[in-house]
Amino acid sequence: MKGLLKIVFVLLAVEANAQQPLFIPDTLSGSTINLTLKTDSVQFFPGQISFTNGYSGYKYLGKTLILKKGTNVSITVNNQLPDTTTIHWHGLHVAPQNDGGPHTMIMPGATWNPQFTVMDRASTYWYHPHFHMKTAEQVLKGAAGMIIVRDSAEAALNLPRKYGIDDFPIIVQSLQFDSLNQPMPKGMEDSTLLVNSTMNPYVNMPAQVVRLRLLNASGERVLNFGFTGSMSFSIIGSDGGLLQNPVSATRVRLAPGERAEVLLNLTGMNTQTIQLMSYGSELPMGVQGGPTMPMSGGPPMDSPLNGIDFNILQINVVAQTTTPVITIPSTLVNVTPYTAIQANITRTINMTADSMMVMDGPFYFNGNTFDMMRIDYQIPLNNIEIWQLSNQTMVAHPFHIHDVQFYILDRDGNAPPLEERGRKDVVLVMPNETVRFITKFEDFADTLTPYMFHCHILMHEDDGMMGQFVVSSTVLGIKDIKNTKDNISIFPNPANDKISIKCPEANKKSNAVITVYNSTGQKVGDYKFSSEGVYNIDVSGWPGGIYFTTIMIDNEVVGEKKFAVLK
Repeated sequence: MKGLLKIVFVLLAVEANAQQPLFIPDTLSGSTINLTLKTDSVQFFPGQISFTNGYSGYKYLGKTLILKKGTNVSITVNNQLPDTTTIHWHGLHVAPQNDGGPHTMIMPGATWNPQFTVMDRASTYWYHPHFHMKTAEQVLKGAAGMIIVRDSAEAALNLPRKYGIDDFPIIVQSLQFDSLNQPMPKGMEDSTLLVNSTMNPYVNMPAQVVRLRLLNASGERVLNFGFTGSMSFSIIGSDGGLLQNPVSATRVRLAPGERAEVLLNLTGMNTQTIQLMSYGSELPMGVQGGPTMPMSGGPPMDSPLNGIDFNILQINVVAQTTTPVITIPSTLVNVTPYTAIQANITRTINMTADSMMVMDGPFYFNGNTFDMMRIDYQIPLNNIEIWQLSNQTMVAHPFHIHDVQFYILDRDGNAPPLEERGRKDVVLVMPNETVRFITKFEDFADTLTPYMFHCHILMHEDDGMMGQFVVSSTVLGIKDIKNTKDNISIFPNPANDKISIKCPEANKKSNAVITVYNSTGQKVGDYKFSSEGVYNIDVSGWPGGIYFTTIMIDNEVVGEKKFAVLK
């Protein structure tokens, strides 16, 4: 009876909202890209408007970035939110200073200008904020967008790649809204579906082979994608690149943060209608989106979408284009995983909770919650490593690592399914399951700015299910990023009493100003240098944590550095 009520709820919700054409975000490409993140509002429901975040003129989400492997890009991010933010290029292999983790804060009204060479394979990536304890709030208000990387190997294949015509971005989110129609970052009754910011969407696709770039950008829900009547499709790509061969399937399961590229052959189906669906009834208990677990102490928080099959996107098949793709290649690109014998070390991460009955957290990595002060691993440059993930909780966790793409070695000792044998940056680890992956930490070494690893259930990440590592090199390699902050010195660092900040450029500059921010982006204060370019600050009464300094001379930033206060 409960399942029937859920189905009735979903049907009523669909009927209450008229169908809308799927919004296809515009694209940005080239060597220079400008993104402005600001607040806006959308009339999702009758009554109160919903306050949202959007990039570059959009009320919700952002434009799709089209990048080409081997090119240099300069991206300027202008933060017009009334809050500190960051922007993380999820899945891209960039230096830690450009990665957009929680240490790389963009203050309200400030800009950030990462510059990097695109080193990634053709695939689907995405961008979103990564500010600690605010990631869910900012992402689920709309601060996200897709990234498409192209390369010569993908270009040589006969694949659909006409954006919005036979190659479609599909960004799926499930959200809970409160009684005032505002998104709830920790809402577990997430019965509202948005696809490319569109409620109850439909899209016209031509009667030929089409490409769907599936991105699960939900806060917590796992989506078990399939089509009406279990129609067969071909999976051609995972998170970080194309597979070696297409994989014929009727389902592809994506946890939050995961992507997949699929080809759907609609040849001969002109005028027909099918549905992109999530087959939630097939998900096991313990997976967010599967059947709701019984809980002691009262009824569980329960979304009406849990444990049922529901429609995501209506596809209306229309006439072919003038130059249709009508066949699917039998081979794609060469995929050569590292082998276990190549590994320099195995690192073990145990996912735990306070008890086996905990469903909502807090959850831990090796007994720890995230600490901006603590570096969990120092990894030598060019190390090939096995990471063993052991989930000792009753909840499945999508594990995401920055900097690298990895290859799954095994799940509980068994080879991964064919669709998981490509390059990955997110893996869903089931309750009581152990997953091993292998990767190489190459190209970038910097001991100042760390990379993150974390659960991509956003509320788990914000609650501290996250760690960090630095990649270090004793010999400066040709691609290593040199420290450009040597014009500032802070001693001692860490400190618990007084610190001395020196900047030679500030010598005899009366307008040289030091601004200090804490780890949440709040300004601690402005300080003036002495005539010798030195300033001593008493930090004995400051809370322990990471602090950030910005040095300005003649109203221009001449350097930045961080320091730690110990308590």
